Order: sequence, then structure tokens, then C-alpha cells
Amino acid sequence: MTAGKGLDAQKRVYAVWAKFYDRIYQGLLSRAQREAVAAACACGRDILEIGVGTGLTLPYFEPDRQVVGADLSLDMLRVAKAKVESQGLGHVRGLLVMDACRLGFADRSFDAVTAQFVITLVPDPEQALSEMDRVLRPGGEIVISSRLVGEGGLAAPLWSLVAPLAKAVGWSSDFKVSRLTDWAAATGRYETVHVGQGYFKVVRLKKLR
Repeated sequence: MTAGKGLDAQKRVYAVWAKFYDRIYQGLLSRAQREAVAAACACGRDILEIGVGTGLTLPYFEPDRQVVGADLSLDMLRVAKAKVESQGLGHVRGLLVMDACRLGFADRSFDAVTAQFVITLVPDPEQALSEMDRVLRPGGEIVISSRLVGEGGLAAPLWSLVAPLAKAVGWSSDFKVSRLTDWAAATGRYETVHVGQGYFKVVRLKKLR
């Protein structure tokens, strides 16, 4: 499957998920999402959230921040837009249809870039990370929250075994933390400042000044 066909398939899935996504995931993901939002807010005013989806995280941002949300799915963004309007979320400056691997922003536009429960689903995670790096200012952070696994451990073979099933329902079971930290180390521009614990983890990568 080509990347283009993969994105089209994701859009069709998200069009269905948009109708009931919040009811399933709001409570399940809130701890990691709130932690990631707090880390992004601590970096500065201008924040980009990639994979903003239905806008579950948008009420968590501090009101004096300037938040832009990007997502592949127009259907998801329609739900997010309704949420912004109904809740008066004035800190949300824009909601844009955009591919995480081809961001339409100028270099060094943001103080923080957060991607929540999306990095494991994009066709080329390293390219998405490179785009986050491009639009991030020095001293800022890339903040990732997702279902991530460590190296080894007794459960590692099980997560690998169920990976095809998880992928079929839009999830990932075997995406390793090291894929993020190795990318950060290879750039020579980042340090890993935090790797969270638990089933859903938050990983913070700080761009050196």
C-alpha cells in the first residue's frame, strides 16, 4: 500500500470514528493528554498540536496560549470546531487539515509541538518528527503521548504478536520508545528530558539552543 492510499484509508476510518471518538477515549486518554499539554504549555505561548482530532485536549491548554491544531481528517476537525465554539476556547487560533509528514508552516514557528496518540499511525514517523523539528524553535520541545513500549520485557513478544490486529483497528501495540529517542539522538539537536511510565506514555524531546 502506498502512503497516499494509506492516508485515504485513514481518512475513511476517521470519518466513522469522529461520531463517537470522544465517548470512548475521553476518560481513557485524559491522564497522558493532560500531562503532555502541561509540558507543551511550559515551553511558551505558540503551540502546535498534530493529530488534534476531535479536540479532546483543547480545553486543557492554558487560556493565554496560542494553539493551532492540525489533523488529517476534516470530519474530526468539524467536531473540534464545534467544541471550540460551544466552550469559548479563544486560545485556539486555528484548526487545519494537514498531513503530519508535510506541515504547511514556516520554519521555527512554534515554542512546542505536541502529537497525541498519532505518531504510531502515520506512515513515516521519522518524517513526521523531522517536520516537527523544522517548525519548532530552539529551546522548545516535541511532546509525544501514545501507547509506547520499552525494549525487552516479558510482554514484548505478546505486543509484537498482536500488532497486526491492533493496526487493523487503528492502534499500535509494538511501537517502541527507542524509535523516538534514537531519532532524537541521531539528529544531534535534541535531548530526551522525560520518558513517562504506564500503559500510555509521554515522551519529551527538547531541542537544543
